[in-house]
Amino acid sequence: MSLTALSWEGDRLRLLDQTRLPGEIVHLDCRDYLTVAEAITKLRVRGAPAIGVAAAFGLVLAAREAAARHQPAADYVREAAKVLHATRPTAVNLDWALRRTLSRLRDGQDAEGIAAALAAEANAIMAEDLRANRAIGEAGQVLLNDGDTVITHCNAGTLATTGYGTALSVIRSAVAAGKRISVFADETRPLLQGARLTAFELMADHIPVTLICDNMSASLMRGRKIAAAIVGADRIAANGDAANKIGTYGLAVIAQAHGVPFYVAAPMSTFDPEIADGSLIPIEERGPDEVRRFSGALIAPEGVPVWNPAFDVTPVHLISAIITEHGVARGDIATQLAAWHTIKR
Repeated sequence: MSLTALSWEGDRLRLLDQTRLPGEIVHLDCRDYLTVAEAITKLRVRGAPAIGVAAAFGLVLAAREAAARHQPAADYVREAAKVLHATRPTAVNLDWALRRTLSRLRDGQDAEGIAAALAAEANAIMAEDLRANRAIGEAGQVLLNDGDTVITHCNAGTLATTGYGTALSVIRSAVAAGKRISVFADETRPLLQGARLTAFELMADHIPVTLICDNMSASLMRGRKIAAAIVGADRIAANGDAANKIGTYGLAVIAQAHGVPFYVAAPMSTFDPEIADGSLIPIEERGPDEVRRFSGALIAPEGVPVWNPAFDVTPVHLISAIITEHGVARGDIATQLAAWHTIKR
């Protein structure tokens, strides 16, 4: 895709406002960390890898703000990190990127020096994510055969990363290898990331895509039209349980019932060895009007109670393999992920 989720312009972070897609292509220039935090919270930028990178650059902006306000930069940046960390609790890439960027912070250093050090780290994280995405695609494309049709849920493509994607990178790499691949994209209620973003990306890349409602996947698989399900992840626990957009767990259950392999594609920055299993992954709950309204219009009784978790957890026993930049983990997935986690970047 020619569109990217974010770019660093030297003095500002430029974000593609994904809440406006596919109807409008609008960019948001973030010149302070609070604008970045608002963009993450409001899903103007989304996807675990992308929000991690955005938060890292948010710290760079905080250091620049401190310099302009003649405030102690180290303290200002640490406070900004707390605000950014609180925006979305499930995706571990956010915490990982903030910790890594903060590791370059040195007390006593002037604000300009701190900003430069943080910018170097944020740029490194961004470059590494793009390399990881490409490697995920190369590792995973061997799982697909010429003529396969796959199903995916939510958006784990260019728009969720710094480029190329995770789940969609597998599809893109398979196509680049000469394989004819077609895709069914779940619409992904309530915010329709599959309809608005995944279908948009795949059409832009001229990869055949058919949009379906979330409740159509069982009938689709019963017709034996699907060779594999491929999704991304926002956090993977030590045992291999994977949190992803709400509805992923249901898709995995349906895939197992129909003998369809279920693959998770994610960089190792999404692996959280400090979380033993999926039951300990914090699940973000979002506002009720995301369900009660559609494009601002009320589609349910005003005031009806709503349960709106943004993510669910797919247990590892439903996952056929996890595809990372280091290879394809299958069988004893937990042991392989733990070993890859020790590899230096």
